[in-house]
Amino acid sequence: MAVAADRADDGRIIELRVYWSMWPLTGEHHHRAPLLEPDPDLHDPDIVADYQRALAAGDAEAAVATFEPDAYVREPAGSAYIHRGHDELLGLYQRFFSNGGGIRLEQCAATDDGRACALEYNLLRWGRTELSPEAGVAVFVRGSSGKLAIARIYDDVDPPLADTP
Repeated sequence: MAVAADRADDGRIIELRVYWSMWPLTGEHHHRAPLLEPDPDLHDPDIVADYQRALAAGDAEAAVATFEPDAYVREPAGSAYIHRGHDELLGLYQRFFSNGGGIRLEQCAATDDGRACALEYNLLRWGRTELSPEAGVAVFVRGSSGKLAIARIYDDVDPPLADTP
């Protein structure tokens, strides 16, 4: 689960957004309507932007190149779905892009302290499948090299993936 908040100038929380997947609890995905409107002026910083371009293009090699060698990605379904290191990440992204292309997101909000970046989004398209917009957040942690060391994804999208042998 991930929590994002907007605060007033005096520090009070004025909005709280919670992201999670029902998969670990029920074995099913449940549609999550968008929580935020897209922000067309939002621009990802540095390596996060490189990752987002690779994700949109459906380029598994480019996606994996944004990660440190021992990095990991945690899928929304929980700790049983962690992929670590180059080979596991390459297999994950090849599977993610098995539906004929990349993953299209509308970026809505970002919080970045230079080490970690939380990107709130609406997922619109997965490969050749148009989706009803779904809310999510991804949290990226940069490693010492500046590349991604950790990516944790929090949404409840039922990914339209090609069958794998």
